[in-house]
Amino acid sequence: MTQINRRTVALVPVAALAAAAAVPAGRALAADPADPALAVVDMEAAVKAAQIDPRRADHTLTPGAKASVLAIERALQARRLLAAEWVDGYFGSQTVAAYTAYQRSLGYRGLAANGIPGRASLSQLGRGRFTVTRPVGPGVRTTWTGKTVNARTAAMLRAAQRRAGVRIVLDQGSYNPGGDPTSVGTHDGGGVVDINVRRMPTATRTALLRALRRVGFAAWLRNPQQDDWPWHIHAVAISDTDLAPQAQHQVGDFYLGLNGLSGRDPDDGPRVVIRTWEEVQR
Repeated sequence: MTQINRRTVALVPVAALAAAAAVPAGRALAADPADPALAVVDMEAAVKAAQIDPRRADHTLTPGAKASVLAIERALQARRLLAAEWVDGYFGSQTVAAYTAYQRSLGYRGLAANGIPGRASLSQLGRGRFTVTRPVGPGVRTTWTGKTVNARTAAMLRAAQRRAGVRIVLDQGSYNPGGDPTSVGTHDGGGVVDINVRRMPTATRTALLRALRRVGFAAWLRNPQQDDWPWHIHAVAISDTDLAPQAQHQVGDFYLGLNGLSGRDPDDGPRVVIRTWEEVQR
């Protein structure tokens, strides 16, 4: 069994952050634009760290995220939500729990309090302390082949569909609490879909899986031998701020080269350079 650091205890079991309207990439959410002395928080980097760091077995920092995470942690410490010993640039479980407490202090509940920084809460936390650049958000809810998804996920599916040259049909969408019990809560929030591949040739399945990974999904081919489910691709939109805690875990495991299942076995899918949807678009 992998030894888990005390910073990597289980995440607080709260639901995922609510959907918000899209903001153009690169536009800052200024806490106080008149004050050039304020720190700058890269939201893309902070959200990535919030997904990966709690799944690590050590204190390795997420590249490019330390300064942003430190600014967030210092603001949480100032609100007496995070002890000084955890202000270290590592967005582990203690920081996730503190951010959840902060979201709840703002009156957020359910989908709006999952411990991942959202644009509105992060901007409010930064007032007088930091500005926010490269904001990310799920966008409004919509549908894809009759299943509920958010606008960001739909855009990613369209891009993967074009790359693979195959129509994507969903077995299960997002925001589906109480859905398929074998999904163990991963579809409770946003950014998660199951794609029907039962009649696809093996080569087509692999091409679609690779395309999904290349546009920013943590995606794996699932088969009946793994559990009581049909052939499908389980795809999680990396850095979707609406992710349920279980889906957050899967994204972190994907970055760490694992298969997203409870056994945390090695990833068995095609190797690609892992990038978020925002990084793909740049």
